[in-house]
Amino acid sequence: MLTVRGADLVWTGSAEVPGGSVAVGPDGLVAAAPVGGEVLDASGCVVTPGLVNAHHHLLQTAFRTLPATRGVPMRDWLPRMSAAYDAVGLDDEVAHAAAAAGLAEALLCGVTTVADHHLTWPAATGDGTGIARAVATAAGELGARLVFVRGSARDDPQTAAASADAIAGMLAGDPTGMVQVAVGPAGVHSDAPETFALLGEVAAKHGLRRRTQSNEQVDVEVAAERFGRRPLDLLDEWGWLAPDVTLAHLCGVTAAEIERVAAAGVSATHAPGCDLPMGWGVAPMAALADAGVAVGLGTSGGGSNDAGHLLADARLALQVAPLAGRPVSAREVLSWATAGSAAGLGRPELGRLLPGCAADLACWDVTGVADAGVADPLAGLLWAAPGRRPRHVVVAGRVVVRDGELVGRPEREVAGDLRALLNRRA
Repeated sequence: MLTVRGADLVWTGSAEVPGGSVAVGPDGLVAAAPVGGEVLDASGCVVTPGLVNAHHHLLQTAFRTLPATRGVPMRDWLPRMSAAYDAVGLDDEVAHAAAAAGLAEALLCGVTTVADHHLTWPAATGDGTGIARAVATAAGELGARLVFVRGSARDDPQTAAASADAIAGMLAGDPTGMVQVAVGPAGVHSDAPETFALLGEVAAKHGLRRRTQSNEQVDVEVAAERFGRRPLDLLDEWGWLAPDVTLAHLCGVTAAEIERVAAAGVSATHAPGCDLPMGWGVAPMAALADAGVAVGLGTSGGGSNDAGHLLADARLALQVAPLAGRPVSAREVLSWATAGSAAGLGRPELGRLLPGCAADLACWDVTGVADAGVADPLAGLLWAAPGRRPRHVVVAGRVVVRDGELVGRPEREVAGDLRALLNRRA
């Protein structure tokens, strides 16, 4: 049991409560009234729901700022990243160290749930359960929520489906809600219709969400070259425009395609911190939201973004929105980074601080010079200092960041483990 008390402002996702508090029951859910237990001091803070990173590639945390991988066409970027993976050698140890660093970074940036779209599966890793277990172990050590997406990037369709089935059998159905499994081909530029079909069968068998990437630069190009079609035409034909599907990126979409996505009940994930600096496109997220699409935010991976700071990417989404349709408010973008992302994961209990919802929250200190003179402290989280760290982070009622420090593992230990591993393998 826990009470977060003394905040300047609590934003529940739907209301703003000056001087509010948040009560957490023994079940790790937000309670309607104080329940006793520990008191967490949030004085001088704005409290928000924990951020939900709806699209990450945690493995890429180990491969940031590599030479010749910035501002290049995706056709060039993909093989360069693959060569870097091969040089290090991907196995359970690398997967754990990279995920630990990425998840530690996420928690220290106020992100309480991360969807990890894992796409690299060397033959030596077998059915992939070792990699999935390594990533889930890293999340458990730190106290983060994890959505592990068994992805595919040119994998043999039968092998990918068997692996997804094994991973779902091992991890799916976690009663605590701390680990969730989904399936997701990289996109029509990468995977065959059979891969989409077989992974869809695994999803139906285990009740999993489906995810893929669509309408980035290379996706549109390859769909035209190989099939003479648009990516969304193919996804529709292959049964992947449906309410249980989330599409990441969606940069090059037309007005008609926006209406098509909305009519299908598909959700969307914006990754501006990846797509903009790489030159891969700008997603018209306001237009998607206006059409009724549930919009979320993700960072994508360290190989294209270099950071897992979702609040900073929320600011970028705020800044670029007028160039992609219309201006958006800080509150709208914060809703994308919380409840909107959670909707795409099929998790309505996340991203809100309402009774019965998961007690995942971040306490953002607004007493520093960056917030001096800020008239609207909630908007100031994005406009004034998007690189900030939260003072405290709570996941499922458990304090996982206290006074800016990780509770589960020392930050320096997590970073040191990854550095040492990469140095050995180099």
